[in-house]
Amino acid sequence: MPPKNHASSGAGTDPDSPGGPRGAPGRPRADASPPRLRSTDIARLAGVSVAAVSIAVNGRPGLSDATRKRILDVADELNWRPHLAARALKGAANDVVGIVIARPARTLGVEPFFAQFLSGLQSCLSNRGIATQLLIVEDTETQLTVYRRWAAENRVDGLVLLDLAVDDTRPPLVASLGIPAVVLGSHGNPMELTSVWVDDHAATVSILRHLVALGHRRIGHVSGTVAYQHTQRRLRAIDDVRESTGIDVTSVATDYSDAQGASATRRLLEASPRHTALVYDNDVMAVAGLGVATEMGIPVPGEVSVVSFDDSVLTTMAHPSLTALTRDTFALGTLTATELLRVMAERPAPRAVQAPTPRLVVRQSTAPPAGGRSAGPCEFPEIP
Repeated sequence: MPPKNHASSGAGTDPDSPGGPRGAPGRPRADASPPRLRSTDIARLAGVSVAAVSIAVNGRPGLSDATRKRILDVADELNWRPHLAARALKGAANDVVGIVIARPARTLGVEPFFAQFLSGLQSCLSNRGIATQLLIVEDTETQLTVYRRWAAENRVDGLVLLDLAVDDTRPPLVASLGIPAVVLGSHGNPMELTSVWVDDHAATVSILRHLVALGHRRIGHVSGTVAYQHTQRRLRAIDDVRESTGIDVTSVATDYSDAQGASATRRLLEASPRHTALVYDNDVMAVAGLGVATEMGIPVPGEVSVVSFDDSVLTTMAHPSLTALTRDTFALGTLTATELLRVMAERPAPRAVQAPTPRLVVRQSTAPPAGGRSAGPCEFPEIP
C-alpha cells in the first residue's frame, strides 16, 4: 500500500496504471502476479523527477538530504529496486533460477545428495539456456529477505525451495511475491506452490522391516534436523513401527555433519544395553559412524549393523559396503527442473508430483545381531 503521506500525489486514478485500483503497489490482484513498479511511479509518489530517483537510488550527489531521504523512503516502503524498472519495461527474462539454502556451508560441501541434485537440476535448465544462482545463508529470516529483494529487483525467473520445514513461512511468501517456484518436499498435501515429494514414511519402513527381519530389536537412529518435514515423516514412521512391533528405537538429532554424526554414534554405542543396529539420515554420517565403530573395536556387521538413508559412492566404497536406500538423485533434480519450467511457462495451479520411492539395497553392513537370528516367515512382525 502506498505511504499515507504520499496519498495526494494522484496515484491510483488510472485503473490500468501500476498505482491504479486493479494493480495498486503492495496489493496484487488475486488472479495475477504482483505488478512491476517503474521509476516513474516512485518519482510521482515522491513528487520528484525520474532523474532524481536515479540519482537517489544510485547514491550520486546532486540532491538535498531531505529529498534523497523522501525518495528512498518511498522505494523502501514499496520494496522497489532500480533493476526492476529497466527489466520490467523491456519484458526481459533473466534466464536465472534462484536457490537459497539455509544450512552450514561445511555440511553442503561434503554431502553428495546436493551435488547430484543440483547437477540434475542444472542439466535440465542448461538445455533451455537457464543458469542457477545458489546462495547459502545463515537462517530462514535471511532467506525471506533474499526472496523479497530478488522479487523487487526482478533478479530471477524462478525459485527452487529446499528443506521444507514444519510451518514453513517461505512458500506463502514466495507465492505472494509472484515468483514461479517449486518446492522439493511436502508429502502430497495441498500447498501454495507446486511440490516434488518423496515418500519418506515408506522408505523408513523398508529399512526397519529389513532390520526387524534380521532380528534387531534395539536400534539407534541418527537423524537430521528435526525441524524439517522429511525428518518428521521419518520419525513418525519409526513411531508406527515401534508401536506395531515393540522394538526399541532411540533417535539423536544432528545437523547432518560428519562431526555430529560421529558424536551421536559414540553416544549410541556407549549405551547399555548397546544398540545392535544404527540408521543414519545421510551417507556422510553413516560413513563417519562406521569409522567410530571401528575405532571403538566394534565390528560391523558382527556386533552392530549400519544403514544409510542416502546412497552414494561413499557407501559403496566403504569397508564393509553400506546397506542404503538408493534413488536416482540426478533424476530427482531433472524432475524438479521440469516442473519448474512448466510453472514458469504456464503459471498453472499448484500440484504435488511424487518422485519414485527409494529402494533398499542390502550390502555387507547388515546382518543378524550377535547371538541372534533372522525372523522366520511365521515370526515376521506386522509392520504397516
